[in-house]
Amino acid sequence: MMKLLRRHKDWLMIVIAILAIPFVFYFVQRPDYGAMGRGDVGQIYGRKLTQLEIDGNARLGGLAQALGMSEFWETLSLRQPGNGGYGTFAVNLIVLRHEAQLLGIRPSPSELADVVRKLPAFQGESGFDMNKFSDFVRAALGPMGLGEEHIEQLVRDELCLNEIRRLLAAGITISKGELDENFQRGYDKFHVTVIRFRSADFNNGITVNDEDVQKYYDAHKAELKTDEKRKVQFVQLGLTEEQKKATGKERIDALQKLSDRATDFTQALLDKGADFKQPAEKFQLPVHETGEFTAAAPDPQLKGDPQLSAAAFKLTVQEPNSDPIQVADGFYILHLTEVSEARPLTLEEAKPKIVDALKKSRSRELMSTKGAEAVNQLREAMKSGQPLEAAIQKTGAKPEKIPPFSLIEEEKTKSEDKEPKKDESEDKEPKKDEPADLTAIKDAVAFLNAGEISDFSPSDENGFIAILEKREPSTDANAAEKKAAFEKRLLDNKQRVVLYEWLHDRQQAAGLQSTKG
Repeated sequence: MMKLLRRHKDWLMIVIAILAIPFVFYFVQRPDYGAMGRGDVGQIYGRKLTQLEIDGNARLGGLAQALGMSEFWETLSLRQPGNGGYGTFAVNLIVLRHEAQLLGIRPSPSELADVVRKLPAFQGESGFDMNKFSDFVRAALGPMGLGEEHIEQLVRDELCLNEIRRLLAAGITISKGELDENFQRGYDKFHVTVIRFRSADFNNGITVNDEDVQKYYDAHKAELKTDEKRKVQFVQLGLTEEQKKATGKERIDALQKLSDRATDFTQALLDKGADFKQPAEKFQLPVHETGEFTAAAPDPQLKGDPQLSAAAFKLTVQEPNSDPIQVADGFYILHLTEVSEARPLTLEEAKPKIVDALKKSRSRELMSTKGAEAVNQLREAMKSGQPLEAAIQKTGAKPEKIPPFSLIEEEKTKSEDKEPKKDESEDKEPKKDEPADLTAIKDAVAFLNAGEISDFSPSDENGFIAILEKREPSTDANAAEKKAAFEKRLLDNKQRVVLYEWLHDRQQAAGLQSTKG
């Protein structure tokens, strides 16, 4: 890759601060890509699909994210979170490479070099930064046994995917009528009244007798079990308070030293006759021990990171020691000490749970029935010309007016764009005066005309009916600019759907089968 880059004289070699992003988070720990097991895991293209191949491609998925190839990662992982995303990426990468070869897509060296120069991971104040490239190769690729050729490999894959995307998009168009209709629907102001139903309000009068409990128990006996409980010992290798404040190369080096030490610890566990406490004493690490805990209720000492409890429930009596588990500021190594297996509940033990499940189920059914009846009453009343308020009053429901909204949120102002970016969990929280189920309400009214009533919509344990009172056309002065951006977004979405369908079709054509279900 270095030779490839040097063929192009126009890139700039500017010495600035060493890489600020702690890419070591992606590479120090070998991820658990779905705990799929070892050996053969399936078939593809008439050959065996091995866990080694899946792991290798999944590592490349981590590399793609670290390089800033977000669009490439999201497409091949289908935007799935966690282990599912890595597994999907791994399989789709095999499919992509096979199809690119069949289509004869071969990016040129100049194309590869141009993309590498523009990767976000290697950008400095004035563009491509050779120091960042070198530091990435040393600190991020080295510990995982990857090299520069893997960067070039991923860039070639991305260019192949982009060319396939271009070929698939050739016949995709958006008519003026479709654009106008969708733009208007997206940016009009919706004035909506909601009638809410709560399943808890229907609990009164619901009774569950012993015969009901027995029938449920007989039908669900296999599912009615106690929670499995576990105890583990663990050691923790963490950054000092001073090191936690560090960034860039200093932080990477500190984490790498911890990684090496954690690896040495796990190697010591493999010595004949070694127990968990012996290497802990050798490395001068205190051994902590948890109480009994379940997967749903982790021990307080493991609550800091969800993957710790998950890792504890993957340990077995035969393999009681975990690999180093990377957290934000260091590593944990777990050792399974005790397992209390789940056992079937007796009828008496299960009875409270069964009664609660049956009551909830029946109250939801009753709520849905009442909701559907209310929809019919409202529609009939409005057909006869009755005012909306009178029609709602006849149902005995309490209406709730939702603050006017657009299906597409207004773009942020420039001042808002300057604010620090929130994480995804913050973005999903409702704004002030905005109902928590606004997305479901939008879905319910998106294709209604003014004066129409939605069907009853279940929402978690509750539900609602939405009435679209009116739609106000957008009078935004920047409508033309927004429309152009909307058209591009609509076209991009159509192209993405076609690409996803193509990937799914090509997987089927590859004869993909999993021996792990």
